[in-house]
Formats: sequence, C-alpha cells, structure tokens
Amino acid sequence: MARTGPPVRFTGLLAAFSAALLAVGGLVASAPAAGAADADLARNGGFEAGLDGWNCTGASGAAVTTPVHGGSSALRATPAGSDNARCSQTVTVKPDSAYTLSAWVQGGYVYLGASGTGTTDVSTWTQSAGAYKQLTTTFRTGAATTSVTVHLHGWYGTPAYYADDLTLTGPGGGPVTVPAAPSGLRAGAATSSSVPLSWTASSGATGYHVYRNGTKVLDTTGTSATVTGLAASTAYSFQVTASNAAGESGRSAAAAATTTAGGGGNSGLPARALVGYLHSSFANGSGYTRMADVPDSWDVINLAFGEPTSVTSGDIRFSLCPAAECPGVESEAEFKAAIKAKQAAGKKVLISIGGQNGQVQLASTAARDTFVSSVSRIIDTYGLDGLDIDFEGHSLSLNTGDTDFRSPTSPVIVNLISAVKSLKARYGADFVLTMAPETFFVQLGYQYYGSGPWGGQDPRAGAYLPVIHALRDDLTLLHVQDYNSGSVMGLDDQYHSMGGADFHIAMTDMLLTGFPVAGDRTRVFPALRPEQVAIGLPASTQAGNGHTSPAEVTKALNCLTKKTDCGSYQTHGTWSGLRGLMTWSINWDRFNAWEFSKNFDAYFGS
Repeated sequence: MARTGPPVRFTGLLAAFSAALLAVGGLVASAPAAGAADADLARNGGFEAGLDGWNCTGASGAAVTTPVHGGSSALRATPAGSDNARCSQTVTVKPDSAYTLSAWVQGGYVYLGASGTGTTDVSTWTQSAGAYKQLTTTFRTGAATTSVTVHLHGWYGTPAYYADDLTLTGPGGGPVTVPAAPSGLRAGAATSSSVPLSWTASSGATGYHVYRNGTKVLDTTGTSATVTGLAASTAYSFQVTASNAAGESGRSAAAAATTTAGGGGNSGLPARALVGYLHSSFANGSGYTRMADVPDSWDVINLAFGEPTSVTSGDIRFSLCPAAECPGVESEAEFKAAIKAKQAAGKKVLISIGGQNGQVQLASTAARDTFVSSVSRIIDTYGLDGLDIDFEGHSLSLNTGDTDFRSPTSPVIVNLISAVKSLKARYGADFVLTMAPETFFVQLGYQYYGSGPWGGQDPRAGAYLPVIHALRDDLTLLHVQDYNSGSVMGLDDQYHSMGGADFHIAMTDMLLTGFPVAGDRTRVFPALRPEQVAIGLPASTQAGNGHTSPAEVTKALNCLTKKTDCGSYQTHGTWSGLRGLMTWSINWDRFNAWEFSKNFDAYFGS
C-alpha cells in the first residue's frame, strides 16, 4: 500500500521482471533429442488452414499471406494493452518421452514454449528478429502426462509478430482412455463449515470432481480441494472421480468427516469481515481520520504503517502522525482509548508492517530477533490484537537455487517465518495474523518462481508463497492486493487484467483451488480455506490503479460464493465461506463518501 499516494505499480515490477527475463534469452531446457522416426504432432503448424487448431487471446491472431517462411500462410498476432497475443494449441503426447518444439518467427520479443509438460515447462525467445528466425526448445513429459500446450506470444506494447512452420516432434500419444478412480482419498481437519480433502493422482487425468453425499460440489485440476458451505456439527461422506477427454472414472472409496461446532472462528472475526487500512502515521490527499471516527462497518483496522529504522535492521517503529502534517490528530492517550473502544465492540486492531516505503529485509538472525522485540513493543504499547505483513518492493526475494516453496532456504524468507512464529507463540491462539501481498508475489508464482531453474528471472516472483505456506495454520486472513497489478495468468492459462470482476474471480480462485508453482505439478501450492481469504481492492479511483465499481465487486462475490455472474472465467468451486473484502484504505473510502463499505454492508446485510 502507498504511504503518500497509490501503491507502487505492479507494471513497474513486471517491467523489471521482463527485463531480467530477457537478459537470459536463448536458454532452453535440457532434454534428450526426439528420435529420427518421431512424427510432427502439431496441428496446422504452417497456418495453411488459417487458425484451425489454434486459440488466440482476444482478437490478436490472424492468418496472413505475407511475410511467410514456408507455404502460403503464416500467423500474425498483435499485442494490445494487457494482452500479449498468446496463440496456443493442446497436443496429445506420450508420458515420459522426449519432444522437440520448433517454430520460425519474426518480430520483436517473440516467445515459443510448452506448458503442462509434467516436468519443467519450457520457453525460449528472440529479440527484434528482422527476418524469420528459428526458435527451438526441448522437454520431457512427466510420468502421467498425456497432453501439453504449445504456445507463441509477443510482449506487452510491442508491434505484431509473425510465426510459421511450427513443429512438435516426438512419439505420438496413444488413444486417450478414461483414467482409473483416484485412490487414497482422505479428509483433513474440519472446521465448522469446511473439510479439506486430498487424494493420489490418477494416471492420465486432467481434472477431478468432488462429490459430497453423492452430489458433485466442485471441480479441480489438482489433487486437493476444500469443500465449503457445510453445516456445523454434521457428518459428511466424500468421494472423488478423475476425468480427461475420454470421460469420467468411477468414484473413489468414500472418506468421512464431521464438521466442528459453529462459530465465527479465526480469532473472533465475524463470518463476513471488512478489513481496512487506517493512515495513522502519515497524511496524504485522503485526509486524516481519527480512530474514534472509524465506522462500525470495519471489522479489522490495520494501522499503517510500522516501518524499519533501516532496511536490514529489523527495528520497527510506529508513532502517530505529527499534528503539523495531520491537523486534527488525536493525542496518544485518545488514540489508545479509541482502540480499546473498538476492541470492546468486537473489532480487531493490528499493526501493519511495511507498505510502499517500509522495505524490511530480515537477512540475519539478529534482525529477526530485533523484529520480534520491536513489533512486540508496538503491540504491547497500544494493546493491539496482532500483525499485518504488508511487505512490498524488495523486502522478499528468493536466492538462486531456492526453488521449492515447501522448504525455503533464503534468509529473508526463513527469518520472517521464524519471527512470525515467535510472535504467535508469545501472544497465543487469539493472535490475529494477516498478510497483504501483491499479485506479483503470489499468483505470478503459477508461471514463475524466483530466479527460475536457469537463473535470470526476477527473484521476487512468487516470493510470498513459502511464507504463506509455512504459516498457513497460523494465518487468519490473506488479502492479496488485486490492484496496481499487471495482467496475471489464471488457472485457465489466460491472462486477466485488473479493474473488473473477472480479475478478482480468477485471482481468488487460484488461492481457493491451489496451483502448481512455476507449472511444476509435483510442487502444488495447496488451497487456503475460504475463511482465510478476503479480496483486496482500492476504495476509490484515487487510492490505486485497478479500482473496481461496486457492481463489478458484487459480480465477483456472486461468482465466488454462489457461482452466478461468473462471466468467461469458470471457477473450480463455490466458496460460500469466503471471509470478505479488504481495501486501501479507510481514509480513501471516507474521501469517496464511504462507497466501498456501504456496498459491503448492502451485500452481506450488515
């Protein structure tokens, strides 16, 4: 979140990321070459039949007669706005086999790649090819992989690119058969309204269907899911089937689970929570708002911001905005009294650490320990309920070689996890822990994680994932900032842009479904529980890029909690237990005549 205006734009992070990616051009995956007798499996790779067999984003693609590399036609695709002109097709392949992907391309920043390989997805590129140039990359499919998606795309804001004579050589896949029923279905720890499930993958499956008491309730591509919207203190029976293009398997053996007794859960929050940031330590164009003047609509109030004395010190300080900067600021005694009054009314007040200007890098154990002691001092001084982690910019990054989110090795990641666990242990079960990462640090991890297997990528990509995963049992709320963001690929392998319902639906669906990190299906980030997730939005057009109108917010909530108003993106479940909304900020909502909070109250009947 921004201290003196809109937060830092994700487009800037994306530009830095793309520059780093381009710096390692030509890197390809290492895999055995395809055999001499292998066939070309790509359909209409020369585009002689127009776009038959190809899917291009938006209206970006067309077959043209000049310039061509061979034959009479080629692909012309034009990036526009947040669309990088991606054209793709899915090809049937054989598991555990080697493939070579090749294409002739022309134009600036043209990419060729394959995803869904079951091992490591690959991509190669060329910069400013004035004449046709051949791109080639290789990969090996996973033990259960029966199809891959090959794709071409350009880059944002660049002119049209051309492609021709694309080939994918390797052993052809056999006829697709219906997969076997999944095995090993087991239920995890239930809440009053949800049950997490996991199972063993079925060979050849491209998706799974979850049944509750004989009725299908959700679909997923992973091997875990959380069934929500359940009644408290109730026994349920669950089964899972596997599916692919050939059909759906029989049902698995049943797994039984009983939900716990009812209650708000998650450290005393209501079932629907509205979270907002209060500019307590600084002023900007939204004006100062006293703690006592925050309306009752707000269930969680995050004090913005606690900031470090230096980037690597770990020493976090917080104080009220000076009167010269914030006319009307209350005294510290009044501020503390107002906090107690909010808490008496059932509200939670947290210290938010970081923001746009508060870079925090816990690179040493000394900084970690100082972080714990200094944050504890703030919590104790003001009698707060917990901590919000709003690390942005360069606070979190992954060292080269740190490739598995389940066992991080980068000191800034490891020390942050340790510090938060220490704070949780110090304050006990009622300690409220929330996080507000940007999409760059979470959902972008579906495509890119850290510097990548060959180095050169932005080391911050997906860097929040190990923190979220390690602290998921302690995490009260995750509210990703769905704003100040570039376009991000969703689980439908399409790019989604901020500002409308579709973006919030796609980004939230990723958190509630889980996803393979950097396309590696052996490293799946598990789904969070719906009551752990809120959607982060700007309260007004002045608060940040990607403001979403109340009508579009309502559509997003309808889709995620009721599976209505879903538009083009199809969710992988229905999550009636979604916790609520977060906004930057309470001050900007007041500036905008409380439009954001009024819409929340109207939707949830507050």
